[in-house]
Formats: sequence, structure tokens, C-alpha cells
Amino acid sequence: MALKMRQSLAQLEQEFRHETQKDRHRREHLRRSAVRRSRQRGIEREKKKSSVRFWVLVLTLVLTAVIVTVAMFETLYLLLGR
Repeated sequence: MALKMRQSLAQLEQEFRHETQKDRHRREHLRRSAVRRSRQRGIEREKKKSSVRFWVLVLTLVLTAVIVTVAMFETLYLLLGR
């Protein structure tokens, strides 16, 4: 009986070590996965910001060109129109 009890105790300890190791691997995998997702979200967020900045720059350049053109023609009209 004592031998059987020692054997089952050793088996329980072995199963416990095995489960602990599996749990460590699972936690590590989850941590890596979370880091990967976080990094991906940061990349997407940065891409979105840079896209918005690009379109703001394009809009600013177009508006500047339109304003300068209108101002130039109005000035030309004032100088030659009199």
C-alpha cells in the first residue's frame, strides 16, 4: 500500500510539473501574442496619422496655390484695369 501511495504521489508530482510547464509555455505564448498585437496596432495608428498629415499637406498646398493665383489675377486686374 505504501509503495502504491509513493508511486501515485510521484505520478501526481510529475503531472503537476508537466502542467506547470504547459502553463508557462501558454503564458509566454499569450504574452508574445499580446506584444505582437500591440505592435501591429501602433503601426496601424502611425500609418493612419501619417495619411492624415499627408492629405492636410496636399490640401494646404492646393489652397495656397489657389489663393496665390486669385491674388495675382486681382492684382493684375487692379494694375491693368485702370
